[in-house]
Amino acid sequence: MHNQQIMSQITGDTFELLLHGLKESQEIDLQEITFIDPYGMVGLLEMGVLLRSMGVRKTMCLPKSEEVLKYLERMDFFKFAGGYFNLKPSKPQISEKYLRSSYPDVLLEITPIEKSDDIHFIVGKVKDRAHAILARHLHYDERAIHGFIVALSEVCQNIIEHSETKGFVGIQKYRFQNMNKNMVKIAVMDIGIGFRMSLSERFALKNDLDAIEKALLHGASRYAEKGRGHGLAAVRRFVNQWNGKLSIRSGTAKLSIIPQWAWGKEKEINLTHFPGAQISILLPQM
Repeated sequence: MHNQQIMSQITGDTFELLLHGLKESQEIDLQEITFIDPYGMVGLLEMGVLLRSMGVRKTMCLPKSEEVLKYLERMDFFKFAGGYFNLKPSKPQISEKYLRSSYPDVLLEITPIEKSDDIHFIVGKVKDRAHAILARHLHYDERAIHGFIVALSEVCQNIIEHSETKGFVGIQKYRFQNMNKNMVKIAVMDIGIGFRMSLSERFALKNDLDAIEKALLHGASRYAEKGRGHGLAAVRRFVNQWNGKLSIRSGTAKLSIIPQWAWGKEKEINLTHFPGAQISILLPQM
């Protein structure tokens, strides 16, 4: 990818660059990457899912940094990546002593979401680790931890109800040095039918942004019965309550709710088209 020269990180902030370069090259070159977060990892996998649906299999040149390789391994990235890409090198060299135990901050490794059972599994796993991470590092109380679990379930449920395809989720705690605060990053994505197609059966929509706004700000749902469509509204309330940042990307648009401490644009349009829904949540320590 020609624009990879300047890319050393794969996060929600650089995702557009990555997408933009996807069409132009046979290789996805990650060799110089020094940092990747759950959004970056899940995003790469979903690109792989999309390419596979088009009968394309690209080569992924893995990072040279052992630190990054260890983290990808810890997050179970390699469990899935080989199914979509030709990895180069095919077996990344990771010194044994680094495996698993060195990342106590992982709330949830990259996990597929295809059916409701997956959500029970995800919630169970996150519950086990939530106290260790959310209580200790974000200073969340029981109510906040419960709210976190509910919000996570809703976001995952959204994939099953609206995407008609498999999704992925990953969650990790970080230390933001410049703010001197701990943060939890949640990434949930699918490459399904997306907001616009999902809601177009019931609403006249101008574009992708209009569809995301209806779902997030007005609780719209593709289903007419009462009580539907409040999932994302509940997620929004939870994120607002804990002063977090929420971004939803679908098709060619992205809508973000940005607290004072955060950065980014509230509305973005005319982005490189990418199907489905890509959701990012950032929660700061209280």
